[in-house]
Amino acid sequence: MGETTGADATDVVADPSSAVFAPGGRSLSDGDLPTRMLVFGVAQHDGTIPAADVFAVAAACQRSTEQVRSCLRRLVGEGLFTRDGVGQRAVYRPTDEGLRTLAAFGSRAIRAHVQDTERDGWDGRWHLAAFAVPEARRPARDALRDHLGQLGGAAVHNGLYVSPHPWDKDVAAMADDLDVADHLTLAVTDDLTVGAESDPRRVAARLWPLDDLAARYEAFVERWSVVPEYLVAMRRNHQRLADSAFLPGALAMALAYRGCLDADPLLPPDLLPHPWPGRAARDLIVRSRRLALEVRAERDRPVLFATFDDLVDALPATKEDPT
Repeated sequence: MGETTGADATDVVADPSSAVFAPGGRSLSDGDLPTRMLVFGVAQHDGTIPAADVFAVAAACQRSTEQVRSCLRRLVGEGLFTRDGVGQRAVYRPTDEGLRTLAAFGSRAIRAHVQDTERDGWDGRWHLAAFAVPEARRPARDALRDHLGQLGGAAVHNGLYVSPHPWDKDVAAMADDLDVADHLTLAVTDDLTVGAESDPRRVAARLWPLDDLAARYEAFVERWSVVPEYLVAMRRNHQRLADSAFLPGALAMALAYRGCLDADPLLPPDLLPHPWPGRAARDLIVRSRRLALEVRAERDRPVLFATFDDLVDALPATKEDPT
């Protein structure tokens, strides 16, 4: 991915309120942008978080110093990070649990993009997890159920969940951690009938709220589809995008997309309606990211979601935008 486009630029777009890439020309509130997402977004490839980078990005996004400090203190208090040094010279290093949390933060996004480009179709196998955890172990039962949902599973009946993904090892490990493995049954089948429906695509439509999810993705695409056009125009006019527009805009777009992604079971394309707007949303994210990095003015400063950029670089190039 080239980052030298517009080397002769003389016009730097610095006012987020004038930039389409910025979030509607307004400051982001805590409800709009959880500070933790900002902090995690600054994490380097090894998981370390330099405090100076966090504060620099936070300032561009109109986050207060105290909000960032409070978030960093919570991350240390939760055992996710340790701190070396003080103030803006501090470096926050992830613990084992912190590394797992960071991995989970980005793994679903990576999985979605990879799944879009996979050539091998679904193997036709449904993975079932059934459990009957006693009421006395209700917290563990709830935690197991929540984990199945986070993995994209759907409830067939009370205590019976299904997924088209090979989740067996993950589910078994969670049950073992919760000490309820004796109450868990796992099975795999290529013949699943739900409510007299056995066609896999119709089964998926019955178990997962795909219409609602598609509507959310479509709304995202409609809201943000102007971004590539705007950035292409900047490139054509040799303009540069200041971090006061780039960083809040990137965060706002990522947060809007994450609202869709977190509700997405990431079913194989074989089980989804065609065309599926989730793929269009991801294509929009990648195209916008590539273009924004090309016209970004402050290239020697911290970049949010740098680990995501590795994924973007590895993806097949999209059709070249007109110049």
